[in-house]
Amino acid sequence: MALITWTADQYGTNVGFADEEHQILFDKLNKLYDLAVGGAERAAIGTQLDDLIAYVVGHFDHEEKEMMVKSYSAYDAHKAEHVALVGICGGLQTKFHAGEAEVTEEVGQLVKGWLDHHIPTFDKAYAEALNS
Repeated sequence: MALITWTADQYGTNVGFADEEHQILFDKLNKLYDLAVGGAERAAIGTQLDDLIAYVVGHFDHEEKEMMVKSYSAYDAHKAEHVALVGICGGLQTKFHAGEAEVTEEVGQLVKGWLDHHIPTFDKAYAEALNS
């Protein structure tokens, strides 16, 4: 069962690249969640965790470049949100590969909660600037 489902009403930014990348991100997160809560092999979970985090970092870089090109006024606050999540995910990734942490339902809910707040609050706010 999907942890998070992209809908235009809830997560749509009206910025083409962002909406497309968010949908891919959601698919990758759902795959990781399904593997983790479904009891998949640790190696498969680790591979999906690495893939998701690499995708998130690339997506954040893309968003940040687009915001800089448009001189988006809330860039610093937005980037700080990205840095915080990458720090949390990077810490989990390091601990997971060291055998000191697991990807659990709670981890999935944490990331879902972050997305539930970040996209409507921060990403939707850049639509006018990025579409100008």
